[in-house]
Amino acid sequence: MNKLEQTWRWYGPNDPVSLQDVKQAGATGIVTALHHIPHGEIWPLADIQERKRIIEDAGLVWSVVESVTVHEEIKTKGPRVDEYIAKYNQTLANLAECGIKTVCYNFMPVLDWTRTQLDLVMADGSKALYFDWIDLALFDIFILKRTDAEKDYSESIVKRATKRFGEISEQQKDSLANVVLMGIPGEKNVELDALKASIDTYKHIGRDGLRRNLVYFLNGIASVCEANGICMTIHPDDPPYPILGLPRIASNGEDLGYILREVPQQFNGICFCTGSLGASQTNDLPAILEQVKARVNFVHLRNVKKDIIGSFYEADHLDGDVNMYKIMQILVAENQLRSTAIPFRPDHGHQMLDDLNKVTNPGYSAIGRLRGLAELRGLEYGIAGE
Repeated sequence: MNKLEQTWRWYGPNDPVSLQDVKQAGATGIVTALHHIPHGEIWPLADIQERKRIIEDAGLVWSVVESVTVHEEIKTKGPRVDEYIAKYNQTLANLAECGIKTVCYNFMPVLDWTRTQLDLVMADGSKALYFDWIDLALFDIFILKRTDAEKDYSESIVKRATKRFGEISEQQKDSLANVVLMGIPGEKNVELDALKASIDTYKHIGRDGLRRNLVYFLNGIASVCEANGICMTIHPDDPPYPILGLPRIASNGEDLGYILREVPQQFNGICFCTGSLGASQTNDLPAILEQVKARVNFVHLRNVKKDIIGSFYEADHLDGDVNMYKIMQILVAENQLRSTAIPFRPDHGHQMLDDLNKVTNPGYSAIGRLRGLAELRGLEYGIAGE
């Protein structure tokens, strides 16, 4: 029985979780990126080789790149789009020359991910990431002050957001804004006016325009991917619905089907993220996975629990709204058809035990992910019968 490849996201030499920690967790593959390279710029061959050397010297393998960030000029199809696609192609060629051929990316406008709280305290004292529709509406309407923002929320949510805004302190408002803005990749001091300007740009592009821009991008990198055996894996929207007036194009089965149909070449694949897709109140994850499984080249396994209005927190890996047993059944079966094992990683994890006293990347403390990987590994072995 072929086993899935167990991988672990690592943020590079400055990550508080070391490669030795990763080995002790039982993972064999590393998922990383060159975060020191500005977005849109070419990843130098020497930098890729050095990162690969560090990983291999630790007895591990660089399995997946997450992410080669798609520049906003590409997403908006701005006047320099072809220049940035050419740079992206050179980065892909450099990665392939080093034998690294699975690349995760997303096509989310402006924000790579969105949460409203990074330290929701669970019943057991651990801490989880949280997305609260009330706080998002509060930020959108009263802090960002986006034009007509209240029209995107129910009357009940607007009332609750209004009430909460009047009750919290200025420090709490600043904290909420900082958490939401953390989803802008690589940015530190983003002005709200700049965010509003970006939102206005996408208002004119719309969902259909963003879809067309993704297809343009994929067609622009197709020849390099096919010549080098590169597998691209698009990450679903996180969360999987429009927020802050921004369109979404990778949120459900219909979206993923469209992406695969429009660019049917084998290089164009999916990163199946159970946490992102699972945050939807309508997505049937096993059904979606059955639909796209042949083109899934990378998997994020994470669980969420939603409330009646769709707010969600990141739950234990085997204890949420996602039926992880059914997901793993499908993955185990699909993996038997592959000549190369499908890599998966425990996506996020609760901050717990000694990690409660450490500064970690949100969602990426060591012990919570170690627990998640152990649970997922056991689930796979149980299903595989070995």
